[in-house]
Amino acid sequence: MKRIPFLDSHTGGEPTRLISEGFPPLGPGTVAEQLATLKQRDSFRTQVLCEPRGNDVMVGALLVPPADPTCQLGVIFFNNVGYLGMCGHGTIGLVASLSYQGKITPGTYRIETPVGVVEATLHPNSPSLLGEGLGDGSYPNRVSVRNVPAYRLLEHVAVEIDGRTIHGDVAWGGNWFFLCHDHGLSVSLENLEQLTDFAWRVRETYTKMGITSPDGHEIDHVELFGPSSPSSALRADSQSFVLCPGKAYDRSPCGTGTSAKLACLTADGKLAEGQVWRQQSIVGSIFEGRVQIQDGSIIPTITGEAWVMSEGHLLIDERDPFGEGIRA
Repeated sequence: MKRIPFLDSHTGGEPTRLISEGFPPLGPGTVAEQLATLKQRDSFRTQVLCEPRGNDVMVGALLVPPADPTCQLGVIFFNNVGYLGMCGHGTIGLVASLSYQGKITPGTYRIETPVGVVEATLHPNSPSLLGEGLGDGSYPNRVSVRNVPAYRLLEHVAVEIDGRTIHGDVAWGGNWFFLCHDHGLSVSLENLEQLTDFAWRVRETYTKMGITSPDGHEIDHVELFGPSSPSSALRADSQSFVLCPGKAYDRSPCGTGTSAKLACLTADGKLAEGQVWRQQSIVGSIFEGRVQIQDGSIIPTITGEAWVMSEGHLLIDERDPFGEGIRA
């Protein structure tokens, strides 16, 4: 019987499963090199994240040793269909989870990811972003993530769908995104099925058009933007629906997606350095974002909160026909 300890949290409604032991040896290399090794042993990902032990929404955060001597932590993120370069909500969940475990205290930590070093600041207990009052003192859970540089690759790309033309920007925020405003759909929970179907067909269409990253990576996230919900306790600048690579929607505002959005706003001259942008998710949760311009690069910082919700052990019985997980 294989036992894998886990700690689950959610950031703005989007779950993160922290795994810090029980995984196969990945060698002493960089986090990117450790990721390459993990991909060769992909059954670990499917065991801990795919059904029946996981679900399509959850993101895994594998805590690994950093190779960069300036970093205190290393992390590999993965989901139901593969691996992520970075994950904003997952980084917030990772840091809040380590805070819950008593492994870190408020302060700033450098974290090595497969796409570069990010900095995460665990704040002392303070009023919630949603104005719900002070935390109960059990563990600090508000985190700011200073991300890798973000940028817009393509602007106002035309895509023909449903007999009309929509437009989107292609941008990098730690993952690749197609960001669209003129889709004409209501961005609301009541419209989830239509949003999911539309966003998936948009992705299929621009993929067939040959739109990729410079190294040929698929633009595997789609963001549809609309006005913020008037019922929000805290004013937001916009609301978004984010479709993730495995066809699940992001319950959080998406940290890397918000980073990509900030890069586009900055490039358009609509966001000043240090100005706060509040991005609301489809379920109403909010991230605060701002940018710093450093050596000509746009450096986004995203602030949000994560809440620990369960802990225990995953059990992998060698007799279990679904011990390796159900692969779609």
